[in-house]
Amino acid sequence: MLIHGAVIKEQGLTFAVVSVQASQMVNQAVAQKTVATLKPVFPGIPIVLMTQDPDGKACFMGRSDIATFLSTVPVKSIPWKRYEVQFSA
Repeated sequence: MLIHGAVIKEQGLTFAVVSVQASQMVNQAVAQKTVATLKPVFPGIPIVLMTQDPDGKACFMGRSDIATFLSTVPVKSIPWKRYEVQFSA
């Protein structure tokens, strides 16, 4: 499965942001399960999930300091890449 994400280094912190469907951020339990699936792709760094509302406004879920920072960054300026996620059976 291909995902869109970015690894960002800012103010001495390295973290990942991953674009997901809104259904992956419906509640904390679902979000944590999604993050657990992504950990092999982004090992050892915090992962923040991002979705966009119908108007294109970004919403973030994850570490509050990182989510707050990302809310000040234009989505188009995030260095998005495609990553492949392998699901284990």
